[in-house]
Amino acid sequence: MSRAEVVREPEGTAGPEPRGAPGEPDRPGTRTRTVRALGALGLFRSELLITFRRWRTLALLGVLAAVPVLVGIAVKIETGDGSAAGGGGGGGAGPAFISQITNNGLFLVFTALAATLPFFLPMAIGVVAGDSIAGEANAGTLRYLLVAPAGRTRLLLTKYATVLAFCLAATLVVALSALAVGALLFPLGDLTTISGTRIGFAEGLGRALLIALVVAASLIGVAALGLFVSTLTSSGIAAMATTVGLLITVQILDQIPQLDALHPYFFSHYWLSFADLMREPVYWDDLTRNLGLQSLYALVFGSAAWARFTTKDITA
Repeated sequence: MSRAEVVREPEGTAGPEPRGAPGEPDRPGTRTRTVRALGALGLFRSELLITFRRWRTLALLGVLAAVPVLVGIAVKIETGDGSAAGGGGGGGAGPAFISQITNNGLFLVFTALAATLPFFLPMAIGVVAGDSIAGEANAGTLRYLLVAPAGRTRLLLTKYATVLAFCLAATLVVALSALAVGALLFPLGDLTTISGTRIGFAEGLGRALLIALVVAASLIGVAALGLFVSTLTSSGIAAMATTVGLLITVQILDQIPQLDALHPYFFSHYWLSFADLMREPVYWDDLTRNLGLQSLYALVFGSAAWARFTTKDITA
């Protein structure tokens, strides 16, 4: 799809202004609102197609899909002699889910999400978000995209919505790949929660879906940060490298004991709280803190991106 289709008015919008019902006054703003709504949807659809057709995006999704395969094969080989996976580690949270995979392949979903969330998933989001605006400027297409009806605010919102769609798609790719590999290599059935209670497979599958949605929501702060960085430069590579560098730096800082007072404010601090969804009853405290923190990051860096982009001198 060419960029020209992005700025083209939707077909069928030409012609006289639509009129109200007989006896009602005309509404001259109706056609304008309709054109804008259709234009926004067309722009979003175009961005989705362009993003998910790029080889870079497909390669990122391929790497994410391969992680559960590698984990599943490694666990299968390790437990081939009847030993427990992961050395029988306990605790239940994060990578400790790995000790339960041999009993139920559904635990591979939780393990894969825990393994990819600290680095692989945010790195992929950082690459896509960092390239969103800066990549267009580097390619010389940003000014063209700002031709009516795509204004700066609408374009920025569309870019952010596209990155959020990639957050969801990337998380679901990991979860579905893990579910398929877990079903092929290990038994499926009722599973034991972290609290020691038993739940049915259908309920466990529902919790796996909910966990995937929570993981995707945990990345909205990273997406806003990457979008903001992308508005600061005209180099897509520089924006991607800066975003990924910030991700790594924040996670290193989150592991330094001397900065314990600052840890709750780092966007990565509550990422693994999704494990609380596998408790009975569910512990909501850290989950709500995580979602609230991500919303705050999205608001702050989204506003900063808007302020920067709407006042930026676009030269490319």
